[in-house]
Amino acid sequence: MRQTDWESLSREEKKKQLFLKQKDLLETFLKSGAISRAQYEKSYNDMNEKLGISSPEN
Repeated sequence: MRQTDWESLSREEKKKQLFLKQKDLLETFLKSGAISRAQYEKSYNDMNEKLGISSPEN
């Protein structure tokens, strides 16, 4: 995403994009074995709580 695209997003859209980017990174770590399933789930749940997004569709 380009800087100009990012700047045009609303606060909620930015939160959703951040959520999706962090979720993708967690999935990459999980697939590569860098973190365990338990670590993934904890981080994912913490991220949901902090950002207030329960799923990417919200």
